[in-house]
Amino acid sequence: MAKKPKVDDGNKSSVVNFGPGWFPIIYCLLMFWFYVGMCNDGSNVTVPAVAAALRVENATLLTMNSIAGLVGVVFFILLGQLNRKIGPRWLSGILCILAGVGYYGVGNASSVGMYLVCMCVVTGSIMSAGYICGGALVAQWFPKKKGVVMGYTTMGHNLASAMYCPILAFLIARFYITGGVVPIVIGVIILGIVGMIFLRNTPQERHINPDNVSDEVFKAEYDMDDNDDDDGGWTVKNLLSKKELWLAAITTGLFQICSVGVMSQLVLRNQELGFSANTAMLIMTVLALVGVGGSFLIGVLDDRLGTKRTMIGFGIWYAVALVLNFTNIMPCVYISLFMIALGIGGSANFTTSLPTAIFGRQGFSKVNSVIFPIQGAVTAMQFLINAIVQNATGGQIRYAYLVFMAVALVNVFLVTKVDDHRYNRDYHVQNGNTQRLAEIEAELGK
Repeated sequence: MAKKPKVDDGNKSSVVNFGPGWFPIIYCLLMFWFYVGMCNDGSNVTVPAVAAALRVENATLLTMNSIAGLVGVVFFILLGQLNRKIGPRWLSGILCILAGVGYYGVGNASSVGMYLVCMCVVTGSIMSAGYICGGALVAQWFPKKKGVVMGYTTMGHNLASAMYCPILAFLIARFYITGGVVPIVIGVIILGIVGMIFLRNTPQERHINPDNVSDEVFKAEYDMDDNDDDDGGWTVKNLLSKKELWLAAITTGLFQICSVGVMSQLVLRNQELGFSANTAMLIMTVLALVGVGGSFLIGVLDDRLGTKRTMIGFGIWYAVALVLNFTNIMPCVYISLFMIALGIGGSANFTTSLPTAIFGRQGFSKVNSVIFPIQGAVTAMQFLINAIVQNATGGQIRYAYLVFMAVALVNVFLVTKVDDHRYNRDYHVQNGNTQRLAEIEAELGK
């Protein structure tokens, strides 16, 4: 029997053929690697090292991290507006360089106050680079493949969980905390310089269409009437009046609380379970490598099932994992660690995927400049939760898992209220929903 020739669908179904789009994907992956290492998972190593140098409790610096996250919200607001003015290419590069300078200060802090100031700089800059600038890049380059693309970029989270702590622990053992941060500082500065030289804000600047689809597919299934040169008709007041914006910001932030809250203390939690420090770090490395596949899987599910359904499944999955870990029954703990591993990059996927699903690529930089500060403020609470629980329980991390479990379940309920394509013009064009397109135009006063 003759083999049927493969039908050319204009590359709209491929999850690997991104052409020049692979550069922004890898660039975003690396920004996430530095973000997770510097702000989240790396605290497994930096917090004890700096706390020992300053002769303070770990919980004191965890509280400073939470404050830095809240102060970072101010960065997010200002940088979200700046991103619209100069674009993610230049801003991400500048922020990576600034993050390097701040991180050097973290490793060389001479007081808790200096540590706090430097963490504010690090958190505000590298988190904004990854999510504000990276989010704008993904929305413009991959508006319909944002799920699988975020699956690729959030592999940076997993790789940071696997590699960052062992690398930094090795460097600190050789050069102490003051010198151990230097190679990290140099690396993130180089990334910023490379981005400013080679990155482009839109695929059109590389002479390809969004999602690397053919001209025929682009003309037939994408909204041709708008681009990101303006705000897509959105104003801050208009956005803040929309239920969908608040749901997008809060639900993605709550899942970040669960995921980041667990990973930022996972090595210490494993030690609490009786593992040695080296074994605890090895476990985290193995889990993170498993999570690379989990990021891709969640990305594919996002594109195939939709962001909303995937988020609901993720929330239930993660809640079960946290309960199993809390039991301290080792077979349950091992199962929970595998479940956590598969979900490491999932929450980060949704921070860009859900807003893109709801609002589309038109005016996304404007939309994200409003959404992300709210996301960041919610996410910052994870350090505060860990600090409060550890202070209240004599340093026991497991009780924070019950809080995160409750957060995950509440969030599942909130996600069910999301209308996940309400303002997405590309989606409505593809589905021939001209009435909804007219309603969007009317709602925006266009």
